Amino acid sequence: MKIQGVGHVVLKVRDLERSKAFYEGVLGLKEVARFPGRMVFFSAGSNHHDLAVMAVGADAPSPPDDAVGLAHVALKIGDSLDLLREAKAQLDAHQVPIRGTRDHRVSQSIYCEDPDGNTVELFVDGDPAIWAEDPSTVATIKPLVLD
Repeated sequence: MKIQGVGHVVLKVRDLERSKAFYEGVLGLKEVARFPGRMVFFSAGSNHHDLAVMAVGADAPSPPDDAVGLAHVALKIGDSLDLLREAKAQLDAHQVPIRGTRDHRVSQSIYCEDPDGNTVELFVDGDPAIWAEDPSTVATIKPLVLD
């Protein structure tokens, strides 16, 4: 078997409309389909869907930080730090909690939270020659200042 890519991610959420407001209204993904009352599917534009949210109920507990499961979802927003700065300004304008900014050498990232506390990484890619020459650089974590 050879995996050709990651198709999509499904996140559990408490409220579909609140999540739609975040993923479509703040992050700019487009709603492409839904199972009424259960799921909303979003596309970044080139796939039938890239991310979906699935309602699990208003009283669903958050998983503990040390639980097994998904740590975060990473969404590429481009290839320049200016785009990352624009994204940070938009997140700040919408009062989206930012967990941190990081320079991974192969990419630069903002880590934020959706309304249910799911961590979303918004990233821009660096020069692909960096990881092509030394794949271990993907394990780099340094502070990143975007101001």
